[in-house]
Amino acid sequence: MAQTLTLLGIESSCDDTAAAVVRHAPGHPPEILSNEVFGQTDLHADFGGVVPEIAARAHAEKLDVMVEAALATAGLTLADMDAIAVTAGPGLIGGVMSGVMCAKGLAAGSGKPLVGVNHLAGHALTPRLTDQLEFPYLILLVSGGHCQFLIAHSVTEFQRLGGTIDDAPGEAFDKVAKLIGLPQPGGPSIEQAAKNGDSQSHKLPRPLLDREGYDMSFSGLKTAALRTRDALVAEQGGLHPQDQANLSASFQAAVTDVLTEKTRRALTQYLTLEPKAPAIAVAGGVAANQAIRDSLSELAEQHGVRFTAPPLKLCTDNAAMIAWAGIEQYRLGLIDDMTLTARPRWPLDAAAPAMLGSGKKGAKA
Repeated sequence: MAQTLTLLGIESSCDDTAAAVVRHAPGHPPEILSNEVFGQTDLHADFGGVVPEIAARAHAEKLDVMVEAALATAGLTLADMDAIAVTAGPGLIGGVMSGVMCAKGLAAGSGKPLVGVNHLAGHALTPRLTDQLEFPYLILLVSGGHCQFLIAHSVTEFQRLGGTIDDAPGEAFDKVAKLIGLPQPGGPSIEQAAKNGDSQSHKLPRPLLDREGYDMSFSGLKTAALRTRDALVAEQGGLHPQDQANLSASFQAAVTDVLTEKTRRALTQYLTLEPKAPAIAVAGGVAANQAIRDSLSELAEQHGVRFTAPPLKLCTDNAAMIAWAGIEQYRLGLIDDMTLTARPRWPLDAAAPAMLGSGKKGAKA
């Protein structure tokens, strides 16, 4: 399948309803013709997290609107698509089902092929969309519901080296932001507050750095931040803005240190493969954090390895990555039919042991 392909992508695994159109001509970089996202932050703001039922209903209401917007922005119609790609898991099952049913309806009505995409594969293949990385490359997939090190050997083969055994970093950012009185989503709020804080002001732990391997833990770090907050409140009767900034900076520094050290270990393992074009990529919502990006970029430079991170709009959930993963799969002849089902769990490396725990933004995989 060496022809130019144009795919519609649909994403609805958590709290973003998205549709996009991506085109790829062999021998040329992919083109993102449109990338429309409807966020649900305001719908969940009063609950301190994503409410699955509210998310599913919002997806059902907005999916057709996003598809129409994506096609209009691209200046194309459904008839111009070669196939329809959709997130089929993992994620909040109601949202995933909404997307899959929408894609099935579009495929049935237009006679276009259907391609079910693993949401994590969408993130993991984003470096090929944005930077045309060659296999194999090392990727740190770090978001609100997932955190794992993967060696991407091919479009369909991913080797997991390790991951979080409890909270994902994005979930920890959200919870810490909530407990120190910062707005949701927590990642951007903590990053902004940290700019005015002292990262050395509070000695927070760096979990699991004293153990070998690539697994991580962020639940204890979150608890340490809670205890630090409680001590400040007991001592002075409340939190001042500078306290929020200092706690944010200290927490962000701890997460950055853990991710950087574990990435160093994973990079050492990856380099034993002697790749022709060694590269490390970071993807997922937490990849938007500039402090984390800078630290990982410095690590890559120290090892003489290429570092890539997506543009900020492609870090968080989006449908362009789903359309691109669909193109990659379609070229391999990996096409689904109307028996495609939504999957709340769908590990990229089925041979690896299941990770423990589940995040509020989706099941671990």
